[in-house]
Amino acid sequence: MTAPGKNGAYKRVLLKLSGEALMGDEKYGIQPATLQAIAEEVLEVKKAGVEVAVVIGGGNIFRGIQGATTGMDRASADYMGMLATCINSLALQDAVEQLGGQTRVLSAIKMEQIAEPYIRRRAVRHLEKGRVVIFAAGTGNPYFTTDTAASLRAMEINADVILKATKVDGVYDADPKKDKGARRYRRLAYMDVLKKQLNVMDSTAISLCMDNKLPIVVFDMTKAGNIKKAVLSPGEIGTVVGTPETELA
Repeated sequence: MTAPGKNGAYKRVLLKLSGEALMGDEKYGIQPATLQAIAEEVLEVKKAGVEVAVVIGGGNIFRGIQGATTGMDRASADYMGMLATCINSLALQDAVEQLGGQTRVLSAIKMEQIAEPYIRRRAVRHLEKGRVVIFAAGTGNPYFTTDTAASLRAMEINADVILKATKVDGVYDADPKKDKGARRYRRLAYMDVLKKQLNVMDSTAISLCMDNKLPIVVFDMTKAGNIKKAVLSPGEIGTVVGTPETELA
């Protein structure tokens, strides 16, 4: 891990966004206002001296698992999902650069005309130079989710934490939309996530983080300012996955 940044904040983070996060109030695709709001918050974090990498899913355009359930070959469907993440990555790149930020998109699938190939040392160098690095095309392999890609890339670049942006304010012991008595976890152990089958990240991603002691913060990104708060004020919002003890808020 990198050394702590200013005011106890993380120095280098990996922000994991779902493709659905870009839809805003729409049913599919990318909502420009939502995209701009995310770009603005990413740049606010950058201005605070934090190095930022991003992994975006492709569920707003195409999801490989859903394609496979309708009869498509799973590998082909997953490759289509990877291409969807490239579209989202280019959209975020444009939004950040429209606001004056510097970015690089690094793709696990070679597509030289639109993105650099993923090379770990190159990614780290871009971060050191103050660029927002966006990792596209997942791991480049079918059968692996963008959650797993986020865990892998975070470890490769020595990120301090994975910030899992969602539409809820943390991880609950029950579905808060169905159970009014559901309680949010303040801290959660990796093994409890796996044993309780909590919907944080897939089991491969959680296992990777557990083996390498990489913490995960699950937080609500729909509230303005929460991305910045999650980075600059660790522990104040969301659920932290990784501590040995489990504690309900």
